[in-house]
Amino acid sequence: MTERQKDRPWLMRTYAGHSTAEASNELYRRNLAKGQTGLSVAFDLPTQTGYDPDHVLARGEVGRVGVPVSHLGDMRRLFQDIPLEQMNTSMTINATAMWLLALYQVVAEEQGLDEEAIAKLSGTTQNDIVKEYLSRGTHVFPPGPSLRLTTDMITYTVNHIPKWNPINICSYHLQEAGATPVQEISYAMSTAIAVLDAVFASGQVPDERRGDVVARISFFVNAGVRFVEEMCKMRAFGRIWDKVTRERYGIENPKQRRFRYGVQVNSLGLTEAQPENNVQRIVLEMLAVTLSKDARARAVQLPAWNEALGLPRPWDQQWSLRIQQVLAHESDLLEYEDIFAGSHVIEAKVDALVTDCLAEIDRIQEMGGAMAAVESGYLKSQLVSAHAERRARIESGEEKIVGVNCFEGTEPNPLTADLDTAIMTVDPANEDRVVRSLHDWRDNRDEARAQDALSALKKAAAGDTNLFPATLECARAGVTTGEWAWALRDVFGEFRAPTGVSGAPVAVTAETGSPLAVVREKVARTAAELGGGRLRLLVGKPGLDGHSNGAEQIAVRARDAGFEVVYQGIRLTPEQIVAAAVAEDVHCVGLSILSGSHAALVPDVLERLRRAGAPDLPVIVGGIIPSADATELRRAGVAAVFTPKDFGITEIIGRIVDEIRTANRLDPLEVPA
Repeated sequence: MTERQKDRPWLMRTYAGHSTAEASNELYRRNLAKGQTGLSVAFDLPTQTGYDPDHVLARGEVGRVGVPVSHLGDMRRLFQDIPLEQMNTSMTINATAMWLLALYQVVAEEQGLDEEAIAKLSGTTQNDIVKEYLSRGTHVFPPGPSLRLTTDMITYTVNHIPKWNPINICSYHLQEAGATPVQEISYAMSTAIAVLDAVFASGQVPDERRGDVVARISFFVNAGVRFVEEMCKMRAFGRIWDKVTRERYGIENPKQRRFRYGVQVNSLGLTEAQPENNVQRIVLEMLAVTLSKDARARAVQLPAWNEALGLPRPWDQQWSLRIQQVLAHESDLLEYEDIFAGSHVIEAKVDALVTDCLAEIDRIQEMGGAMAAVESGYLKSQLVSAHAERRARIESGEEKIVGVNCFEGTEPNPLTADLDTAIMTVDPANEDRVVRSLHDWRDNRDEARAQDALSALKKAAAGDTNLFPATLECARAGVTTGEWAWALRDVFGEFRAPTGVSGAPVAVTAETGSPLAVVREKVARTAAELGGGRLRLLVGKPGLDGHSNGAEQIAVRARDAGFEVVYQGIRLTPEQIVAAAVAEDVHCVGLSILSGSHAALVPDVLERLRRAGAPDLPVIVGGIIPSADATELRRAGVAAVFTPKDFGITEIIGRIVDEIRTANRLDPLEVPA
């Protein structure tokens, strides 16, 4: 080949954060020393959803899936000895994005950066609220006020921190919620259109600066294991973005129309069964977003092989970083122009995706755009349906997952020989330490200044001025994350997103002799023996974990099997779940938790059921639950524990019927589930 300079590698990140700001700071500095070239901050769920760690809903969630940042002091400690002017920092934060960016800016100022240096800060805040309503569940405010927060933040950064990406439109979680490539592209593009329309309608950006706004819109995508299709998806994404920005917004500069995206490959596609297979899955998924130069990611972060088991250790994260480094520095990938240019197979696939996506985008625009399609429930019901169809293909064996529904025989795995040390665990005492630190912070701040700042924030929210300056003053005044969010809740209200369950069609067949028909028979016979109408199942998500995909699929399949299903969505306290179980007189309570808060919340539900006079009501639990924790839960009285290795949903519903029969002292049915 002709000698040419190698392309620069993409930004290499690891999505990380846990326990405390101090522990996470140590982890970041260690990862940077290993050759990581950017930071990707994982915040815990209370921080993401606007609660302080001493709020009832934060119980069991503090420091679990990310770092708790309750105020300026935490942000200082998080980035201690890390020069922010040299960093490219990605922050996975949405409803509270404005707040976290304000804290970041104030810490940069405290590091000595003047206005000119602040303007050179680079990084990304996720800040895409639409996908929170659809799939991830860390929304706080209704769609209108949420869009205003995003708009105000975009206009502020374009004027004051112009190298910052104030939003990355995030299709990542849409794929995890079941989106097909067409849905993933179409819903993300519709969100981008809604955001840009709102920014330009706000009057905060002159027409001649429209290109500056478009140039700062980035995307965050998912790459699944069907890597040819995924690579074509990225080429289609770029082609559609170029068309939308040119034709809808009149952006003439091709550099400003460039489709810029970061990627995390598919974490929820990783398996608990034979988890060593996840390594090759991660590699294949990374190739989808790196092989094609014309559609290459600007930043990549990879999950670890053991994420379906629990929280990865630093060594596991290092392994994923080394995967990126080997591809970038040992292979010849970066020495060539686009290797798919001129491929008739690739072109045909991309053309088909573009055609289908433009039609779906038009359909959403006819509904009034992405926000209207969220509020009507259209987008959510489409995702729940697509996910149900995929689960049905896996259960039937039509879609193969190695080690799960085929090639299940395996040698003993030395990586998981000791499951208790194969993942990292967060010290249960950590939460108390964080809460004490929060109380010390509140006791030692200038209370009058903090209250004045909150009053000014509420006044700004009730009017139409940009909310970022008031938010900056809150950060400087020592206001806490929960206080900032509650001030805005007082003005904007809160929002409960549609669940999408009631509108989902039947996904699996129930012909005579089929697994679903057999379970339907068990449900009907058990209901008849117990009397009182249909069997009733309450599906609950205690705490702040908003990943509701699994809960929704259980709810849909239980409905199809003949259950009456009570599903109220996400973010419930144990008290609310028990009250609903008693009021609805259910036969079983199913709890879904992926965040690690099961150890605190499930025993609380059990104890409240005992106090409510329902000690024999069977409780089942599903989620990412380490084996030692599963043993503890069963010992505490949980009837059954299901984890990602239990992929047969119809079989799970059959097991639920068995537990109902056992709890009610009915004889086992001689019917295979």
